[in-house]
Amino acid sequence: MLTVYSDRDTPRWKYISTVLLQEICGIPVTFTTSKEMYLASGPNRINYSQKRIGDDELFIRSVDLLFENNIYDQQISISRIQDTPVFFVTSDSDFPFDIFAASFYLVSRYEEYLPHRMDNYGRFDYTQSLAFRNEFLHKPLVNIWLNDFRKLLVLKFPSLVIPVPVFRFLPSYDIDIAYAYLGRDPRRTIMGAARSFLQGRPGDVIERFRVINGRKKDPYDVYEWLDALHLKYRLRPFYFFLVAEKQEGYDKNIDPLNEKLKELIKYHAVGYPIGMHPSWQSGDDPGLLISEKQNLESISGKRIICSRQHYIRLSMPGTYRLLIENGIESDFSMGYGSINGFRASVSSPYSWYDLEHEEATSLRVYPFCFMDANAFFEQKYTPGQAFEEIKYFHDVIKKVNGTMITIWHNTFFSDEPMYKGWKEVYEIFLNDVVYWDL
Repeated sequence: MLTVYSDRDTPRWKYISTVLLQEICGIPVTFTTSKEMYLASGPNRINYSQKRIGDDELFIRSVDLLFENNIYDQQISISRIQDTPVFFVTSDSDFPFDIFAASFYLVSRYEEYLPHRMDNYGRFDYTQSLAFRNEFLHKPLVNIWLNDFRKLLVLKFPSLVIPVPVFRFLPSYDIDIAYAYLGRDPRRTIMGAARSFLQGRPGDVIERFRVINGRKKDPYDVYEWLDALHLKYRLRPFYFFLVAEKQEGYDKNIDPLNEKLKELIKYHAVGYPIGMHPSWQSGDDPGLLISEKQNLESISGKRIICSRQHYIRLSMPGTYRLLIENGIESDFSMGYGSINGFRASVSSPYSWYDLEHEEATSLRVYPFCFMDANAFFEQKYTPGQAFEEIKYFHDVIKKVNGTMITIWHNTFFSDEPMYKGWKEVYEIFLNDVVYWDL
């Protein structure tokens, strides 16, 4: 048991100390603001304040952030300790910086509550983030800090039992376009065939009608192939289905009332955890999120408690509040929709803190680090470069025993010329990298 003292008990302090010590490190903790209780406790003690209390404690000098209740532009200066970026550096402390305040700033996404520039999709522009501007977007910095902090705890408190976290690989799939040709209404089928013909691609027209007539497999139907991979490597991925009622703009899925899509959803609901993929349109009309969730629950026969935003259309704090209001318990959107890396600088699941309301919430956040669409469309990577990136993320997360979450789309595993080599990237990654984690 670890006793943690602070002279002030605020929601921010209680939240981040719980996330770091209990949720990620798995250490049983007792919190107190009483010096008497603190001094009477056992030998394993952390003092988070401005003054030391005893010689046998671990003293972390605090900065003001966790004891404030307003949001303003923080003046942050980045230092480096053995090539590791740190901030909120303090003196006369047993740890060189305020790990609790620095982690809170990153994990809470504090900077996204401040005035900021939007990207072309109306999302927080990653180029404004502290992590990108200081070149640590590719690092799970909070986990790296915690590794060092855990070592200090072991040295300071030999009797303290600290569980060793286990690395976990968790693949996930966004099913935005379930099939290339199947399940399309006749009007869209005819229009698609006409477009292919006018663009000088008669082979696509022939393929379309061969698929519709059952003479050829749909090019986006890679689900049995994925099942075989999951069985071989003992994986239990998440599937997120887009069930937008109107197929327009960025929402190009099949009509959720179509039997082909229904069958696909029901099939995966039996063998895998599934979640909703809120449409782009639901970002402008919250009522659509409610109906999409109800539709997915009706089709799957399961209560839907997981979600990931389509196009990673995530804004603080509105998106997460809406999800909570509609019964979502876990969200997998914490990452950027235009570059790979660690949006919250952490590679472990954690509970979300509503900074405007100054309260910890029940929503569990699962941050991802890699998405195929980012590597292909935004970063312009070749399959070989994408493999090196995903392997890097695997290695850096495994080193800190975090959770590696990746996003793939079934379209990338098709035999379409534009995606040549991407199917092999995934196969090789599972065979040459993930296999050795089993």
